[in-house]
Amino acid sequence: MIFLYRYCRMLEEGSFRGRTADFVFMFLFGGFLMTLFGLFVSLVFLGQAFTIMLVYVWSRRNPYVRMNFFGLLNFQAPFLPWVLMGFSLLLGNSIIVDLLGIAVGHIYFFLEDVFPNQPGGIRILKTPSILRTIFDTPDDDPNYNPLPEERPGGFAWGEGQRLGG
Repeated sequence: MIFLYRYCRMLEEGSFRGRTADFVFMFLFGGFLMTLFGLFVSLVFLGQAFTIMLVYVWSRRNPYVRMNFFGLLNFQAPFLPWVLMGFSLLLGNSIIVDLLGIAVGHIYFFLEDVFPNQPGGIRILKTPSILRTIFDTPDDDPNYNPLPEERPGGFAWGEGQRLGG
């Protein structure tokens, strides 16, 4: 839960700042692919894979951040998903869940950040306009002129009759 909170927050405040619809689309795209791939490897609970996907996308978008794992390993951010997978392996857990998260995160990162920047590359992942309508705030109207308020709240507070006088 801490990883999910931390990396969601860092992605939302960093590369998805002001792009809430794109952030939600990444969730939907990742959830769809994980569910599809999870059927083939007989995984029912995909929460850890989803967290690893978020960690992978964050780590690839922040390649120069230095990380420290339990004070033993120092490495740069792109290696974080692999270090977490190695730690899962040391604990005796199956690495299929971690590999699924890394694979889905890599597919998203490649289609969103790498492929469109290649010569002749196009942007395949486009956030649907319905998500933009729901989640993104419209641009401020430059011609909007708010009404002046003489008093805070628009009420004439304190202009009534004085008590006892």
